[in-house]
This record gives sequence, structure tokens and C-alpha cells, in this order.
Amino acid sequence: MADDRLDKAGDAAGLAAMISRAADPKRGLPPVDRWNPPFCGDIDMEIRADGTWFYMGTPIGREALVRLFSTVLRRDEDGKTYLVTPVEKVGIRVEDAPFLAVEMTRTERDGEQVLTFRTNVGDLAEAGPEHELRFEIAGEKGELKPYLHVRGRLEALVSRAVMYDLVELGEVVEIEGKAMFAVRSGGTVFPVMPADELERLSQ
Repeated sequence: MADDRLDKAGDAAGLAAMISRAADPKRGLPPVDRWNPPFCGDIDMEIRADGTWFYMGTPIGREALVRLFSTVLRRDEDGKTYLVTPVEKVGIRVEDAPFLAVEMTRTERDGEQVLTFRTNVGDLAEAGPEHELRFEIAGEKGELKPYLHVRGRLEALVSRAVMYDLVELGEVVEIEGKAMFAVRSGGTVFPVMPADELERLSQ
């Protein structure tokens, strides 16, 4: 039975048809966190760091298809990412984060700054208590990589262009007695790095 499902999932068109039956656009995103289907193996699908989806080594050019797949993404406690429907779960590869934050809007609410992000697959997430920002320093050159929690255990890597706009809104604040460069949104302070580290990197 599992082999039959895996064969079906191995065909992108068949998988898309199955997902479209599981997803009801009138009800919003499917409740993937409540589904517990059997694992049917991995498929040759990958999300690259730039947000491009590949199937069997070829980019998926249809934006509507990518958006459809993105609605049934789930990252489980094992750290792996899956496409999940009520009847099966198949594993895919994710090079960095499954989503890319490609746009940011700054507004004010009750005198506080609110940052809203749009992902490459159309998700909107307002940075705050429910959608936290976190920052990593990666690579030999100490590259700053911001991530935004989108839904479930899924995050969006903030694109480089948006990252520059985000950093411009940063300020030095004291957190637990230490000067930190941080960003505020939705009444929450998100530390980026120690202020002295920022000064060092700026030189």
C-alpha cells in the first residue's frame, strides 16, 4: 500500500491533484498539524536557499503549483520537512528555510512599530509574540541571516534586500544588563547581536 502511494507521490501532477483535493481554499490553510498519515518515503523535491522549488532537478516554474505545495508543508520534531495530506506524508529536502521573506512593511499600532512580512509563497506574518524573529551569524564572513517564524515549525529566511531595510530599523537597547543591537515589532524586542559585535563588524 505504501509503495503504491509513493509511486503516486513520485509524479508531481498526481501529488498536486492529491493536495488540491485535501486543501479547501475557502477554509484557508489545511490543518496539517492535525493529520497523522503514514510516511511513504522521500521524493526528489528540494527547496533551495533562494526559495526556488525543484522537482527531479528541474525548477518548478508554475507559481500556483509551488503555492499549492507550500500549503501542506510541515516540519516535524525530527527536523525534517514533509508534504502532508490526510492519507500520506512524503519527505522533501530544504537547503535552508522553506520560505523566503521578500517584502516588509512598517506600520505603527498604539505607538509601537509593527513589521509585517510577505513570503515568496504569499504568507503574511507580523513579527511579534506569535511570529518571532531570530538572527544567526553564519559563514566565515560572519553573514547576518534573519529568520521569521511563519507557521508550525516553518520559518522564512529574510532576503538580503529586506534584511538591509530591517537592520536600518535596529537600535541599541539594554537586555539583561548587556547592550544589544535589536529590532522591535509588535511590542516585542528581538536581539540581533551584542552592540560591540556590531561595531566590530562595521569597521
